[in-house]
Amino acid sequence: MLSLEDVCKSFGDQVVLRHLQLEVPRGTTRVLLGRSGCGKSTVLRLLLGLSDADSGTIRFDGERLSADSVQAVRRRCGYVIQDGGLFPHLTAEGNVTLLAGQLGWDRTRCAARLAELLALTDLDPGLMDHYPVELSGGQRQRVALMRALMLDPDVLLLDEPLAALDPIIRFELQEDLRRIFRSLGKTVVLVTHDLAEAAFFADSIVLMEAGSVAQEGRIDDLLQRPASDFVTRFVGAQRGLAVPLGNDAAQDGGS
Repeated sequence: MLSLEDVCKSFGDQVVLRHLQLEVPRGTTRVLLGRSGCGKSTVLRLLLGLSDADSGTIRFDGERLSADSVQAVRRRCGYVIQDGGLFPHLTAEGNVTLLAGQLGWDRTRCAARLAELLALTDLDPGLMDHYPVELSGGQRQRVALMRALMLDPDVLLLDEPLAALDPIIRFELQEDLRRIFRSLGKTVVLVTHDLAEAAFFADSIVLMEAGSVAQEGRIDDLLQRPASDFVTRFVGAQRGLAVPLGNDAAQDGGS
């Protein structure tokens, strides 16, 4: 569904991606894991056409991403960032339905889709007339997810969507997001620096370091068969975080 082939990207003298190879099969959840500055958020921006690669090829559903195709690709992607990125001057409903309105959806169609998304995300319909400043962090992220899903995209791209939340709200949203991913069968790329969160969501984890893939696989691969000293150090640095037992990969690794 998504691929980066020998992709390089620099910002000035700073090399961000080094000959990156990445495949995301349709209907799977890939988690890009790594410390700050390793290039994982840049990958999402390249997939959306928000930034251009210096070299290499980016493909969406088999077609090369280009200036001519980028707008169509963006409409097939839902994008969620940390703290939601909601427009402060619009209500929750206004944020969710903004693009649909611009594309000519009528009120009946928007209302029907909004009702579906409220049920999916378990959000109180009474919050739809609230502005972002009037919502909690968890509520803002649910609204942001609804906005990302409004057009029923093929792909969801999420850039540390839970990083700014307190532990209890983060736990609840992790449970809800995984349920949503599995029920909808979307192709998902999620960025995090948290090993336990990666294990909870991922069909496959891509651990990045200095713009390259340090190791790709399931959580038990990283824990039991590290590919390098860096992988061992990264996992060891997060030893205080328990891998959630509800994750299928974690259970397979412990069997």
